[in-house]
Amino acid sequence: MLAHTPRSGLPFLGSGRQSVAEHSHRMACIALLLARRCGQPVDEARLLKLCLFHDLPEARTGDQNYVHRKYIAVDGGRLRADLAAASPIGPELVALIEEFERGQSLEAQLARDADQIELLALLREQADLGNPRADAWMDSCLLRIRTAAGQALAAEVRATPADEWWFHDKHDAHWVHGKG
Repeated sequence: MLAHTPRSGLPFLGSGRQSVAEHSHRMACIALLLARRCGQPVDEARLLKLCLFHDLPEARTGDQNYVHRKYIAVDGGRLRADLAAASPIGPELVALIEEFERGQSLEAQLARDADQIELLALLREQADLGNPRADAWMDSCLLRIRTAAGQALAAEVRATPADEWWFHDKHDAHWVHGKG
């Protein structure tokens, strides 16, 4: 279901498209990078589980963006009870979601930062494509990042063009002549 659930905040931005599943995948990739950069022992398996399952409730509720959350309250107790009963690993999933929401463990803090850095990367893409609103959204996003590793990576993402990872040497023979 998450592959078919759109990120609902992007219409407010005016551009961009992403499913919740796409967001969770990119978030997990970012979280692993944060784990390797944070300088502390991290349970990477737990971190990746937090990333993969933190938005699982959205398969039932849809993606509740910041505007929605201002006016709509999800019945969290009922949601957790239904999730726990839905599969043999339901109670573990609920525990992971609750750990993510509390944000107390190092893994949860890194996962929460990865959640915001993934949004930051999406906003950077939209800014590079000409959306003038993305800059203000990026500034707000940066304020939600808590760990030193997260802040350092977020600063890199904010400052680096979105295509830099593959198009960093624009004068390379491959890009100039289609060879190499």
